[in-house]
Amino acid sequence: MSADEVDEELPAFLPNSFGPDTGVNVSSPETSVLRDAEYIYNNSIDVAIDSQGTRSVAETIWTAMRKKDYSRKSWSAHELHPKAKDEVTVNFIFTMDLLNFSFWPASPSETGYMVDYQGKHWTGYWSLVAALQRALGEGIPITDSHFWQDESKATDKKLEYVFRSSSSAPIPLLPERIACLREVGRVMYNRYNCNFINCLKEANGSAAALVGLIADAFPCFRDEVRFERRLVRFYKRAQILVADLWACFDGKDFGYFKDIDDITMFADYRIPQMLQFLGCLQYSPSLRHHIRQLKQITHGHSWEIQLRGCSIWCVELIRREILRRNPDAYVNAILIDFFLYDMVKEQEAQAVELEPHHRTRSIWY
Repeated sequence: MSADEVDEELPAFLPNSFGPDTGVNVSSPETSVLRDAEYIYNNSIDVAIDSQGTRSVAETIWTAMRKKDYSRKSWSAHELHPKAKDEVTVNFIFTMDLLNFSFWPASPSETGYMVDYQGKHWTGYWSLVAALQRALGEGIPITDSHFWQDESKATDKKLEYVFRSSSSAPIPLLPERIACLREVGRVMYNRYNCNFINCLKEANGSAAALVGLIADAFPCFRDEVRFERRLVRFYKRAQILVADLWACFDGKDFGYFKDIDDITMFADYRIPQMLQFLGCLQYSPSLRHHIRQLKQITHGHSWEIQLRGCSIWCVELIRREILRRNPDAYVNAILIDFFLYDMVKEQEAQAVELEPHHRTRSIWY
């Protein structure tokens, strides 16, 4: 359907009102991600938030989080995540989130990219973590930015070996991943003396400042698009980098951020899928049909922007509802995002049939 055509089913689908403009107070500096997400939500015509479903899911999520004693400590509990609390781990997380994008297979019938490590098959995000751990175990300094920019050692062939697949499907966007490593390696050399700790120090304990520094210094982290005549920001990988540091270091040392709660949900393809499954997000008939047909959505298309922006705002509404019902609770968008991602993987492990996620192939998520 073109932008000039009218979807006759839309009037029945659209809510009577998107609700009042509540405004968002964030500390300075700010990332603008939440403010931009609210703007996207207020101007969306193909994605809507079900307020009743969101309130119900908020209680479900909070009950489940308490039952599982879910907290930032849950991050380090996974067997593949690094356990040491040192600069080596900071470099690992930086590398991990530099390359944390686009793992879905070209076809649902395909196995997709897979990494065999420590006797297990790893797919999705975990395939990347496993590949990094495997390379380090083989003596390849894949988390060292000196290595990335030294093309005599980190040849394309060597990097292809690092990210080799255990299945017939290669890792998606390998040339783009290599380009990201090269680009960031050069910036790290010129600006931060090949040490991401220097970037952390420059942020002075501010999560929002660190996100801004990363997006400014490294173009491949600059997750921005135009929507309805306005620049909107998502900064998915920059934000999840901050969140992973916070979770790994338990909010201390390299993981201390005085404004960590300003970080939003990480706008990808998995969390919208789960929010839709839980009844929080509703799609227009044309968008839902497109996703069900497994057709790709071009990066920057209005549909993609609405899916990402409304997901961020939906998680924010869930967070607010949890706090409204439980004023003494500690929960932020990071923990809700982590929890929802774990829910997706649990549903898949139990062979629960989910609606397909939207398919946009890009370096941004």
